[in-house]
Amino acid sequence: MIEIILARHGETEWNKGEIFRGRAEVGLNETGLRQAALLAECLGQEKIDIIYSSPLQRAVKTAEAIASRHGLKVSAVENLIDFDYGEWQGMTHPEVKEKYAGLYRDWLDTPERVKMPGGESLKNVRERVVPFVKDTAAGCGEGKIVFVSHRVVLKVLICALLGLGDSCFWNIRMDTAALTRFTFNGNKAVLASHNDTCHLKSCMMEKLNDF
Repeated sequence: MIEIILARHGETEWNKGEIFRGRAEVGLNETGLRQAALLAECLGQEKIDIIYSSPLQRAVKTAEAIASRHGLKVSAVENLIDFDYGEWQGMTHPEVKEKYAGLYRDWLDTPERVKMPGGESLKNVRERVVPFVKDTAAGCGEGKIVFVSHRVVLKVLICALLGLGDSCFWNIRMDTAALTRFTFNGNKAVLASHNDTCHLKSCMMEKLNDF
């Protein structure tokens, strides 16, 4: 039996300011660095076998904090890279709501039907991340694998592992530096815990962010 551990990267200033990040390189802020350290401390009490990360630095730095507790190297893979927001990248939440009012409503109501102008759809994300995670886990046989990625990618992956379509995207919450765990036997994934932020208690004075 394999345990799949999904971790979202720590906070950035763009998370805090509700700016759409996408493929932009945005580093962890002070809170994010603290969150990554707390996440690493939490997982440091377990035996982790492999760590994969999105190649974007906010994810890599979070993954490296975890890896340092286990003497492991982080494998950065394109399959886990953040959602390509296209023209929305770098825009604030209010700017997108004003400039792309119709598309923004569709994004909230029927996210599975939206393809970002110049960017990806949730289907594109599912096609690149789900086979990678399942094949990687199945190939390991047993142990614990950590995948460090981003909000949209992890929500799509969680929906897929639960057997849900992308229409359920907004039914999933994933805060910065949160953990979600599945057990996986090569065919079926079973949810063990979701959006666990207990390790972030010392950061709880600051609002956790699902943006």
